Amino acid sequence: MDDAVKTERLRVRRGKKTVLPGMSAAIPAGKVTGLLGPSGSGKTTLIRAIVGVQKLSGGTIDVLGHPAGAARLRSQIGYVTQSPSIYPDLSVADNVRYFCAAYGIKKGAAHDAIDKVGLSAQASQTAGSLSGGQRARASLACALVANPRLLVLDEPTVGQDPVLREDLWRQFHRLAAAGVTVLVSSHVMDEASRCDRLLIIRDGVLVADDVPQRLLDVTGADDLEHAFLSIVQRQDEQ
Repeated sequence: MDDAVKTERLRVRRGKKTVLPGMSAAIPAGKVTGLLGPSGSGKTTLIRAIVGVQKLSGGTIDVLGHPAGAARLRSQIGYVTQSPSIYPDLSVADNVRYFCAAYGIKKGAAHDAIDKVGLSAQASQTAGSLSGGQRARASLACALVANPRLLVLDEPTVGQDPVLREDLWRQFHRLAAAGVTVLVSSHVMDEASRCDRLLIIRDGVLVADDVPQRLLDVTGADDLEHAFLSIVQRQDEQ
């Protein structure tokens, strides 16, 4: 499979506002793809559409060869939201074991997932007693227990210190090397260089879809933040 996700003329309206006016894009399989853009650009709406929890106004989404939201995709997609999706009164270990039970996986997988996100020392702590960054990593552990083919992460590095951010990015690339498609959203442009491919959106419109180096070459910019600004300026002038 060349592309893990394909959208065709995707439209989403929320209330009276059109958030995605007709996006066509592809996310390559087995790569770390960055979904970048300023806050309010439509990143979370696109992610919700991909994982099948967003009502569409038009267009299509194909995920791992099936329509987004198909029942057979539930065990194949790991989704980490911006807000940690864990129970604060349960320990880290019990939260992850709960997701093991939901996926029908042996509880022993919880230990490996917790170790991968660097929370072994906090496994017995209640989730409510963790720092914001630790809660985000506990949510990631819950998403990893099923060994998903597609891992969707909505701003997973927010609130993480530089060392932990580096560890997380190494983990994302290890997963991709093992065949997992990783989609990471961020509004922090300095993370763009860590991705194999970039989708950059603004006001719900895809303004760039390329590998980081080619964006630098095309714009003549010294870094990806200035490349993004150059692309936006060209779009405004059209």
